Amino acid sequence: MFVLTVDQDASRRRGDRVDAALSGLAAHIGARRLGADLALPFERTVGDEIQGVIRTAATTLDLALYLQRRAEWSVGVGIGAVDTPLAETARASSGAAFVRARDAVERAKGKSVPVPLALVAADGPSPAADEAEALLQLLAAVVRRRTERGWEVVDLLVDGVGTAKEAAARLGITPQAVSQRLDAAMWTVQDRVRPLAERLLADLDQVTT
Repeated sequence: MFVLTVDQDASRRRGDRVDAALSGLAAHIGARRLGADLALPFERTVGDEIQGVIRTAATTLDLALYLQRRAEWSVGVGIGAVDTPLAETARASSGAAFVRARDAVERAKGKSVPVPLALVAADGPSPAADEAEALLQLLAAVVRRRTERGWEVVDLLVDGVGTAKEAAARLGITPQAVSQRLDAAMWTVQDRVRPLAERLLADLDQVTT
């Protein structure tokens, strides 16, 4: 099982953004039809922290990167067993995955990671977890550095507009300009690496639960 524990960055300066984040997550999950992959929905746990429990590697990666796009959250990914049956809420549930997600988000808030995302899948050293974390951090860095112009094109393609030509028509730009934006956004790289990241997460889930 996967647990995402997410803590707001600089909440004293920015104000509490938890309600907005929960609304955004709900809309994203609905638009992508990911609801069936959630074992427990995201909720505020304490202060400016939110938490959710996820069944699949693909949706875990999707939501972790969605939160990184917002650039105001530290994301901890915990992988492992959970105590069953789960409680009615993430806050009331327990198990190794929850403990590891807590450890991960604390590390994500520190200076030892290149982006505010960390992963814990074992109680001790884990080369496999280190490799998965490094790949997730690389993808997060790509997402965090993407410009609004890049997101305009990426969002259209992800939402099923179709070809670059169709995206160009929607945006009122040339297909060549769409291609240039996609290159600058490193979308093709992200799209090709994503299946590997999902597989590494799924493999960790298999060996820890």
